[in-house]
Amino acid sequence: MAKKPKKQQQSGGTPATVALSAAGVDFMVHAYDHDPSHPSYGEEAAEAMGVSPDRVFKTLVADVDGSLVVGVVPVAGSLDLKALAAAVGGKRAAMADPALAERTTGYVRGGISPLGQRKKLRTVIDDSADSHGTICVSAGRRGLEVELSPGDLAVLTNAVLAPIGRG
Repeated sequence: MAKKPKKQQQSGGTPATVALSAAGVDFMVHAYDHDPSHPSYGEEAAEAMGVSPDRVFKTLVADVDGSLVVGVVPVAGSLDLKALAAAVGGKRAAMADPALAERTTGYVRGGISPLGQRKKLRTVIDDSADSHGTICVSAGRRGLEVELSPGDLAVLTNAVLAPIGRG
C-alpha cells in the first residue's frame, strides 16, 4: 500500500514544484545524486529512491501529426507511439526532436516534467498509473522527482489516461 505524500511547500523550486504548491495538492519531493553515466534516467531514479520502476513514470515528448504531445509512461517500459496517436485522435506519431522538446517544455532531457511546462502540451498518462496510490515523475531536473497521486497529476496536466505503455 502506497503512503500518502505530504504537502511540500517550495520557495522557489522548479516550475513543476511551484505549480504543485500553487495548486495546493499533496506531493513529496525526492532528491538524489544524478549519475550522468547511468544508461536510463528513469531507472536511475527508481533505484536511487528505492521505488518500484512501475511507480516511476518518464515524460516523453512526441510529434503527433505535427503537434507536440506528452506521453507519461512507466520507466520499466516504453511508449507505444501508435497508441499515443490514437489517444489524442491522431494518425501518426514519432518521438519529437530532443532540442524542440527542451525548448518547448523549458526542461532538459532527463528532467522533463509533465508539470510546469513553458508551453502547456496535450498530455496522455498511461492508464497503469491508476493502479497506484502515488506515482513519481520528474520534478523538473535530473536528480529530482515528485511523488503525487495519479489523479492529481491528471487534473493538473488536463491529461487523459489511456493504454500507451508497452512492456
